Amino acid sequence: MFDNLREGLRGALKKIVGASDINEEIIDSLCKDVQRALLQSDVNVRLVLSITQNLKERALKEQPPKGLSRKDHIVTILYGELAKMLGYSGEVIKTIDKAQEDERSLATSFFNPGKQNIVLMLGIQGSGKTTVTAKLARWLTKHGYRVGVIGADTWRPGALTQLKMNCSKINVEVYGEEDAKDAVAIARNGLKHFEDQKLDVIIIDTAGRHKEEEGLLQEMTEMHKVVTPDLVLLVIDATIGQSAFKQAEAFHKAAPVGGIVLTKLDGTAKGGGALAASAATGAKVMFIGTGERIDDLEQFSPTRFVGRLLGMGDIKALLEMAKGLELQADEDQVKRIAKGKMTIEDFYAQMDSASKMGFRNIIENLGMGGMIKEDKVEEMQVKMERWRFIIQSMTKEEKKDPNIINESRRKRIARGCGLTEGDIKEMIKQYNTSKDIIKHNKGRGGLGDLFRRFGGNLG
Repeated sequence: MFDNLREGLRGALKKIVGASDINEEIIDSLCKDVQRALLQSDVNVRLVLSITQNLKERALKEQPPKGLSRKDHIVTILYGELAKMLGYSGEVIKTIDKAQEDERSLATSFFNPGKQNIVLMLGIQGSGKTTVTAKLARWLTKHGYRVGVIGADTWRPGALTQLKMNCSKINVEVYGEEDAKDAVAIARNGLKHFEDQKLDVIIIDTAGRHKEEEGLLQEMTEMHKVVTPDLVLLVIDATIGQSAFKQAEAFHKAAPVGGIVLTKLDGTAKGGGALAASAATGAKVMFIGTGERIDDLEQFSPTRFVGRLLGMGDIKALLEMAKGLELQADEDQVKRIAKGKMTIEDFYAQMDSASKMGFRNIIENLGMGGMIKEDKVEEMQVKMERWRFIIQSMTKEEKKDPNIINESRRKRIARGCGLTEGDIKEMIKQYNTSKDIIKHNKGRGGLGDLFRRFGGNLG
């Protein structure tokens, strides 16, 4: 999904990564490429301009955090602006990512424990709302929740039958009234029916409606007052593109939307417009439909989604790793490294931090998992352990200036660490190579230089 958007954004980032220097011209070019990619994905023009204006202003004015290159910082700015497009602020993202470590705790971020939570499902006709209702019931039961469903779609023939058929597969009871026309009364009666069953969540399926259908919108407003839902979920068909913005706005006025479910994302060039609909309500994209099966409902993660678009895996995890490296270094060390005057002790400190985080983890979060063979990663880890022993066997003078290490010193170090003189020569050669890389990049080397700095060729 979003192939065009993904390719457009990655192409834009290549210009930043390949630039020898970051200046206003390069940032202007990045903004134009981002604008083109978003507009081709049917994102609202005003929203696109807002994103790129913020991107340019922040890229020119903000100073990167200590230990993070300017290139990497611009990537994080772009990431943050795209996350805002999805309705997520930085603090909300932190909360969601923490909860995603345990999907049960993620579900509890939507629902209040110890009471019956009512979910009201809304959407235009044909959006897949009834199917999503059954999928949500399935998702909740898989996470330990006791669920009941109320079929209150009195407009579409066969809606109740479809709902009962889908929910019977997952052993979830559906309350409905054949041939009844008063949807609000059905919802009220359904809540009374489930009142003594000690359910955790009750999902109410409603009739599909259009923003112009005032009668149905009024019915929705009345139902919202009667059932007082804990969460209103708006189901949006991704193929409607930018019109999702006005649809979401109209629904939100009738009943405050708390979350959005996107369906039919596969194979549409208009998914960006549908995603941007969240900005109309301030609601968050909570779920995305990923297929036809009842299990094909996926919890939406803004960090993973934007990371995949940018071709960088989970960028949040990547930046946390960068911060981990940063925290290991004192200010003098950072200044030395930035000036290309890295000592072998600095080399050891960065190497030690990277080793603790795990090279496989770093590779995966750089989006390079399929490019690097497992035996190369293992080779790197073994090499790091050898270099650790070598450095620990060196004197303070040798650590400060490895150029003083002659043949007799190499023999002494080799005896002390139990390795060969060739291993020592290799490490010093890599240390000098790392210094040259950093000096050449004037201290601005990004996270992608990590492996060249710490061990040569992995690909």
